[in-house]
Amino acid sequence: MQKYPIGIQNFQKLREGGFVYVDKTQYIYQLTEQAGYYFLSRPRRFGKSLLVSTLQALYEGKKELFKGLWIADKWDWSKQNPVIAIYFNRLQLRGNSLDYVLQESLIEQAADFGIALDEIRYRDAQNKSGFIFQELIKKLHLKTGRKVVVLIDEYDKPIVDYLEELETAESNRDILKSFYGILKPADEHLELVLLTGVSKFSKISVFSDLNNLRDISLDANFGTIAGITQSELEDAFSEEIMSLSQTKGMDSLTFLAQIKQWYNGYSWTGNERLYNPFSLLNFFAGGGQFHNYWFSTGTPTWLVKIAQEKFMYNFEDLVVDESEFNSFDLRNLQPVTLLFQTGYLTITNYSPEDYLYTLNYPNEEVRLSLNQYLLKAFRYDDNHSPLPMVVGLRNALQTNDLAAAIEIINVVFSSLPYDLWQRENEHFYHALLHLTFTLLGVYVQSEVHTARGRCDALVHTKEYIYAFEFKLDKTAQEALDQIYAKGYLTPFAQSGKTLIAVGINFSTPLKAVESWVVG
Repeated sequence: MQKYPIGIQNFQKLREGGFVYVDKTQYIYQLTEQAGYYFLSRPRRFGKSLLVSTLQALYEGKKELFKGLWIADKWDWSKQNPVIAIYFNRLQLRGNSLDYVLQESLIEQAADFGIALDEIRYRDAQNKSGFIFQELIKKLHLKTGRKVVVLIDEYDKPIVDYLEELETAESNRDILKSFYGILKPADEHLELVLLTGVSKFSKISVFSDLNNLRDISLDANFGTIAGITQSELEDAFSEEIMSLSQTKGMDSLTFLAQIKQWYNGYSWTGNERLYNPFSLLNFFAGGGQFHNYWFSTGTPTWLVKIAQEKFMYNFEDLVVDESEFNSFDLRNLQPVTLLFQTGYLTITNYSPEDYLYTLNYPNEEVRLSLNQYLLKAFRYDDNHSPLPMVVGLRNALQTNDLAAAIEIINVVFSSLPYDLWQRENEHFYHALLHLTFTLLGVYVQSEVHTARGRCDALVHTKEYIYAFEFKLDKTAQEALDQIYAKGYLTPFAQSGKTLIAVGINFSTPLKAVESWVVG
């Protein structure tokens, strides 16, 4: 097995340590050929920091690190450019002024280049770091005779890390606006600028003074500049795939299909799908065990809270326009925007005729994990995982024990505060049923329907196919009659399985199933 660079984001350390590296230098070369000012948004742990570190090593002329890579014989190693690199994930932001932290980083880099900065000149400036930044860029160009490369990784970290402390987030946003704003007037001294981050704020809030920034986040030319494609997976990890598939007693194609279902699916174009590198590396390092590696590194508590407050729980096949990707407003955070930018939703289709994007969960890892958190939030139960209940529901349906299944459905609603249920019963009723049957789909084929003319839930087990229709404060018989009137089970008449129609009526006063009938 190879050495896996889990948590290693430094290109030099990765290459000198002999860790596996998926070669992205062809895309990096394309980036450098066009030059200019770039912005790239990708979720956490998707390879942004490694991309920035690779660019830094390239412009610093560290030729030996690129031996055997695509770019090795195509780059002009005789030219080197001074690089100013700011990695926000390496800076100590907590307990310090952002302006002070930026000053310290720039002063340290200036010292490395042997450049003295006129700090006294800006002593009374409100955002001193921006003036120091501008001076360092100009002096570096004059000293070396080569234009400066500016690389900023996780540009938005001083904002997104403080979303629950709005005053600090807004103060940091204003400092960054001023800081990044000096790049445009410094154009004559700059060779290339790249900013990476998770969130894409509207141009008027952070980048209003840097309006020549080219956003390549949805650009098909750079769609795979970070992340791992299917062909890259099969090429870079061929030995692992062969060995682990044999250990599991299956052919490699079946094993690859499972890996794809769990970890593939990210896309910013609607076409080629990508794997999150962090999940894949942990998967292979862990001997091929399927877990929620990426999701568990940053549980989206605040994001789920916002979705709960807005009663949003169904995030499958959402159709949006591009404005949804840019509407990151600190005072009005939108769940769909946040879910996309942070990687919990991805583009599954783009219609160029209509300028519309379709969003969905990228893979099983995200779908399973996020729906667990949503169900816990809507149940008002932070202490217990909903998966044991869902497994119990599966077992009951596999043995056609509908009484046990109904009891489990009642348990799903049991932790809701009574007064809250009475006020918002319609919202919680739909949310809890939807999330429960969505999670059931991890274990058996379970479809949750919301469109008119389709049953509320359709569940396939080895021997049975169930059509569930739920009513609120009506009658179970009315629900059952609808299943037959609409012919929900008719398409499965030749399936060879036993078809079971289940009508259920839920009672608002009881906060439980009042009656159910089977046909």
